[in-house]
Amino acid sequence: MNADLSRPHTAGREDDSSLRLTFVERELPAGRHQFHKERLMAQIHEDLRAADAAEAGTVTPARRTGPRNPVLRRAFLVPAAAFALAGALAAGFLTYVDQGAADGPGSTIATGPAMTTRIGTAEAKGTAELLDRISLAAASVGPGVKVRPDQFIYIGSKTANTYVKSVENESSLVSEELHMRHTWNSPDGLRGWLIEPGATGPGGLTLDRPKVNGKDMPPSLNGPSHDYLAGLPTDPDVLLKKIYEETRGMGRNPDQQAFTTIGDLLRETYPPAELAAALYRTAAKIPGVVTVDDAVDAAGRHGIAVARLDEENGQREEWIFDRQTLEFLGERVVQVRGDSGEDGLIKEGTVVFTNAVMTRGVVDRMKEVPGAGR
Repeated sequence: MNADLSRPHTAGREDDSSLRLTFVERELPAGRHQFHKERLMAQIHEDLRAADAAEAGTVTPARRTGPRNPVLRRAFLVPAAAFALAGALAAGFLTYVDQGAADGPGSTIATGPAMTTRIGTAEAKGTAELLDRISLAAASVGPGVKVRPDQFIYIGSKTANTYVKSVENESSLVSEELHMRHTWNSPDGLRGWLIEPGATGPGGLTLDRPKVNGKDMPPSLNGPSHDYLAGLPTDPDVLLKKIYEETRGMGRNPDQQAFTTIGDLLRETYPPAELAAALYRTAAKIPGVVTVDDAVDAAGRHGIAVARLDEENGQREEWIFDRQTLEFLGERVVQVRGDSGEDGLIKEGTVVFTNAVMTRGVVDRMKEVPGAGR
């Protein structure tokens, strides 16, 4: 449905000169493959042309050292660079994007190289019970969002990443400024739009679903549509089995990938209430899931977190919930053990990804923002 849901293992490389010529791939925390949209779409078309040519016997497919088609492995996110666009909301439609910086003096979110945080205490005991309570809270909101085929799902979130930047064999740790990310998607997932400072320009860019052999690429857990989500099983055992089967071979290990996949759905979609409740009950069945006593999202809101540690790179993925209402607030990834990234520049306490869901809603037109101008 959305163009986020991506994750690699560590921070990666970005060359300033190549940015001026083309969009580049940058590896970011906890499995989030953040691709610039234009590069991704070009790669898709290149892959499809190569596959068609190979099937026709006209060319031998080139050997690849990396994944063949990233969108088939994880859905895609367009990352933002470390600058933002000034802006305003006019007549209920997004014309420019605000800076979305930290919440002013005393904010608990740092910006600039390197966002750091207190590492909360993790405890496995009581996690299943907490997820059951969160599931009940999610189910209590009613049937959830209703959207017509001609409408769009809007999600506005505040976000930032920390990554390793390498130029001429010299590496440095860079943290993006907190900024707003705005996405619109049709319920069938065929039409979409993204506006994100530093990645798209004020006009944004399309998130329309690509085609494979002339047909629309089918939705999946890693590239869902709202309609697709509505058809997912809500029995936790059945749903978890589907997640494991559909994400087989992705990520470092099946359990971490399953946790990541659920987190992506919580953050970057507007799931029906019944499915949201099922996702929490499903997460409780994944080994290694714990509770973190305190975590803060990109908007500076403190809450309790459900988390899982990636043992390989020492990064902990945390889903943050309001302590009273148990509403999902956002997500962050924190380096909690050892060092990570190129040259070990990502130290313990570094926030490598932070996100806060600010608004979800249904609108009648692309680029319309719920409640704006009213």
